[in-house]
Amino acid sequence: MWMFLVLIYGILKGVREIVKKKSLQKSSVMEVLFFYTLIGFLMVTPQYKQAIGVNGRQLMYIALKSFVIFLAWICSFKAIHKMPISLYGVLDLSRVLFATLLGTLVLHEVLSTAQIVGLLFAASGLLLLKYKPGFLARRQLKRVIASGQAGEAGKAADGEENLKTHVTEGVEIIYIVFAFASCLLNAFSGLMDKLLMRELNSSQLQFWYMLFLMLMYAAYLLCSRTKVDWKGAVKNYWIWILSLLFIIADKALFLANGMPESRITVMTLIKQSGCVVTILAGKFIFKEKNVGHKLFCACVIVAGIVIGVM
Repeated sequence: MWMFLVLIYGILKGVREIVKKKSLQKSSVMEVLFFYTLIGFLMVTPQYKQAIGVNGRQLMYIALKSFVIFLAWICSFKAIHKMPISLYGVLDLSRVLFATLLGTLVLHEVLSTAQIVGLLFAASGLLLLKYKPGFLARRQLKRVIASGQAGEAGKAADGEENLKTHVTEGVEIIYIVFAFASCLLNAFSGLMDKLLMRELNSSQLQFWYMLFLMLMYAAYLLCSRTKVDWKGAVKNYWIWILSLLFIIADKALFLANGMPESRITVMTLIKQSGCVVTILAGKFIFKEKNVGHKLFCACVIVAGIVIGVM
C-alpha cells in the first residue's frame, strides 16, 4: 500500500508540472502562486481540529520551512514558465543529489560505495544535458578547419551553436539556475519534513505550512505592489486543478511516511516516476524537441538512483 501511495505522489508530481505550465499560460507567476496556496489552504482547513497543539518553537520551524518553500516555488515557477517542461523534468531529478548531500552534512549519514557510484551516475546524466552535443560539434569544427575548407568551417561553427541551442533550446542560464535553486531548496524542505515529523502529525504540518505560505505570498503581493488580475486568476481553472493535485499528492506521501514498513530509500526512487510524465508531456502535449536525448539523460540519472538505493 505504501508503495502505491508513493507512486500516486510521483505520478501526480509529474502531472502537476504540466498543470503549472498550463496555468502560467493564463496568469502570471505570482497570481498562480497566491491563488494556488490560497485554494490549497482552504482545502486543508477541515483538518484544523487535528492541527491544534503546536507549540511556539514548532511553529517557528514550520514558518522556516514555509519560507524555504516560498522561495523554492518562485524559482520553480519562473523556470517552468521559461523553459521546456521536458528539460525541467530532467533538471528536477537533481534534487536527489542535493537531498543526499544534505543528509550527509546535516544528519551525518554515511554514504556507501553504491550511493557514491549512484551520485556519479546522476551527476553524469545532468552534465550530458549540456556538454555532450557541444563536444561533438567542436570535434566536427576542428576536423573541417583541419581540412582547409573555410566555407564549411563557417557552417560547422553555426552547427555547433545550433547543437547547443538544441539542448538548452534557447533557455537563459538564469532559469537553469532557478531550476537548480528550486531543487536545492526543496531538498532542504524535505530534510526539515523528516525532522518535523518526529514531533508533528501530517495534519499539523500541512495545515500550518499552507497557512504560512498563503500569508507570505499575500505579503509579497502587497509589499511589491504587484498588479493582480483577480478575476482572470479566479477563472483560471488550471490553478484549481493544481491545488487539488497538490493536496492529494501531499496527503498520499504523508500517509506513506506514516506506515512503519515504508522505506525512505525505495520511496526516493518511486518519487522520480514524475520525471517520465513531464518528459513525455513535453513531446506529446507541448511538442518540444530533443525529447529523446532528455529521456536518455533521465535514464542515466534514474540508473544512478537505482544503484544508490540498492
